[in-house]
Amino acid sequence: MLGQMMKQPLLISSLISHAERYHPEGEIISVLTTGGVEQTNWGKVAESARRLGSALNGLGLSPQARCGTIAWNNRRHLEIYFGTSGAGFVCHTINPRLFADQLIYILNHAADEVLFIDKTFVPLIAAIRDKLEHLKHLVLMSGPDAEATEALPGLVFYDELVASGDAGFDWPDLDENTASSLCYTSGTTGNPKGVLYSHRSTVLHSFGINMADSIAISARDIVMAVVPMFHVNAWGSPYASAMTGARMVLPGPNLDGASLVGLIDRYNVSLALGVPTIWQGLLAAAKKSGSELTSLERTVVGGSACPPSMIATFREDYGVETIHAWGMTEMSPVGSVNKPLAKHGELPEDAQHKLRENQGRPVFGVELEIWDDAGKPLPHDGETQGALVTRGHWILDAYYRSDRDSTLRDGWFDTGDIATMDKDGYITIRDRAKDIIKSGGEWISSVELENIAIAHPDLADAAVIGATHPKWDERPVLIAVKAEGADPSEADILKVFEDQVAKWQVPDRVVFAEELPRNATGKVLKRDLRERFGDVLMQGES
Repeated sequence: MLGQMMKQPLLISSLISHAERYHPEGEIISVLTTGGVEQTNWGKVAESARRLGSALNGLGLSPQARCGTIAWNNRRHLEIYFGTSGAGFVCHTINPRLFADQLIYILNHAADEVLFIDKTFVPLIAAIRDKLEHLKHLVLMSGPDAEATEALPGLVFYDELVASGDAGFDWPDLDENTASSLCYTSGTTGNPKGVLYSHRSTVLHSFGINMADSIAISARDIVMAVVPMFHVNAWGSPYASAMTGARMVLPGPNLDGASLVGLIDRYNVSLALGVPTIWQGLLAAAKKSGSELTSLERTVVGGSACPPSMIATFREDYGVETIHAWGMTEMSPVGSVNKPLAKHGELPEDAQHKLRENQGRPVFGVELEIWDDAGKPLPHDGETQGALVTRGHWILDAYYRSDRDSTLRDGWFDTGDIATMDKDGYITIRDRAKDIIKSGGEWISSVELENIAIAHPDLADAAVIGATHPKWDERPVLIAVKAEGADPSEADILKVFEDQVAKWQVPDRVVFAEELPRNATGKVLKRDLRERFGDVLMQGES
């Protein structure tokens, strides 16, 4: 016997329709690419999204055509999120920080027929346009612009395109498994890989984000997505915000600490989402300006491990809760979120703070497991390390234009992370499998050493690699960036590890560098560091 309940498809258009119907006056603050700030609301965003969907239907696009975006976090980008997917097309957000060859590869691999760009990226696209094999329409995200037209003849202007659409356009009734959006991995090795999300997976992911024991976005929040909208759909925060009617602040192109502090204080931001490097700049700017970040209640930190010292600074200096989250492009991206259980309230305060440093528990909709090399589950004792694997409602089944058998292992996706899991399901990411240091048969976590090092007041940044060693195969070497005005010695830095890790885990060397190489999503390129410093212990010099 089947249940006798209504069945409606889980569609992205239902999210924006909900915001339009029940939260139309919810404010959207958008920093313009060309400077200045504009204010709109969910009602107006929804109308523009419908107009855009209508206009796209008039362009003669292929069914489910991919519509690329190379743009900052702003109001027009938000409208594109909903207008393209809602109309049955695929919203393909593209990271402008990739190399030109990678951009060309991605645009051609995705077969983008439309490309929306902010004016910042006119020179970038002008240089590669003749290599884009499938592009039919190039849309500048502004009104008419003679300078841009000169650089890109035939340019369509977003404001005119939207104005030509029908404000009464009805969202099509799609199958919920229809593709909705496309993101590519950052491609640290080989070509980037595409992850094709569905309407169903995106709506379920939004529910997952908004649960109380997850990020818990609500209508009372003013959400600032600092994580770029071109990076895993801003971690799904635009969809989750539409679901609840949360107000949003979209920070545009300027993500420096001073700009972000100004937006938080001016618009009373309560929740902000971003990567650790962003929060380093924000905390430095807040300290310099004297801002107390009064409105900010919580920050979500992901993308890479959050140093415990940063969590402590937010908590002790500003009264801000830091929510440590973990996920991947292949996971939409949220996989786990660090929220305490009821029983943790009985722990001593120091123990409660320590608990918040790991990557948390899987949210409903995601299963996590740790395996040994043979694919057998390992104990959840918080000590045994293994390969972290996952499956769930918003986990990829196969990379775009590849087969499932080459992606999954017995129905599970191998994240490439090495982790431990305790009996309550809390995971601690020890390292990427390719970055963990194997010294004399023992594993050393580069992440743990980096978290200790970055707490040193004389360091602005730090990374740890495994360097070749004549006896132990590999030993840890710390690559350190000095803080402005500081000049610590190697011995000064190594003292920070005393009594924090076993002596055999302390780095053998500290090598100072001007900066750390990072990929397009801000992650440190350990491969580049290994190429440069991997033989430092064999040579005896940096």
